[in-house]
Amino acid sequence: MTDALSPLVDEVAFGHLTIRFDDRVLRPRDWTAEQSRWAADLIATAPPGPVLELCSGAGQIGLLAVALAPRPLVCVDVNPAASAYTRDNAAAAGLTHLLDVRTARLEEALTNDERFAVVIADPPWVPRADIGRFPEDPELAIDGGEDGLDVARACTSVAAAHLLPGGSALLQLGTVEQAAALAVGLDLLHLVEVRTYDRGVLARFDRPSGA
Repeated sequence: MTDALSPLVDEVAFGHLTIRFDDRVLRPRDWTAEQSRWAADLIATAPPGPVLELCSGAGQIGLLAVALAPRPLVCVDVNPAASAYTRDNAAAAGLTHLLDVRTARLEEALTNDERFAVVIADPPWVPRADIGRFPEDPELAIDGGEDGLDVARACTSVAAAHLLPGGSALLQLGTVEQAAALAVGLDLLHLVEVRTYDRGVLARFDRPSGA
């Protein structure tokens, strides 16, 4: 446990992993393990290369994905507490050897030449006017700007720049409408599937092999 971690630590089961966090980090939602499982399915057939998780929080989604389908994993979050928990949770799961954690803004976390086979992202997607409906959640983890898509657009921008041809980006969003809006204007990424759940949606964007 690092000094950056709060003493008020909670933990939850996430798939077969145990994830530790505190109130500075978004509480892991059970349903989002489906994002990990879908990502693991994509990893199994993706081109050779590592996995990138953006807005990684406590790291649970990316860690479960590579626990199910092992590949090197780069986790990026602007919150130092989230990064500390990602390292802690990876160590507890025996996944430290696969993990590279970067505490940085999305657009500053990667070098120009880095490429990834699969990108996972759980960006804040609550419209700013609605964040008061979720007082239990850290504002940094849920504020998606005016339409809820500010950070999601940054994620697709990073994915377009760093995803290998034939790779996939899997984003968590609030609604099917948000997924459709996010797809508008994308050149290298194509929205190919949206799966709906009680608490949100998962949207898959592919970069075609020839792109």
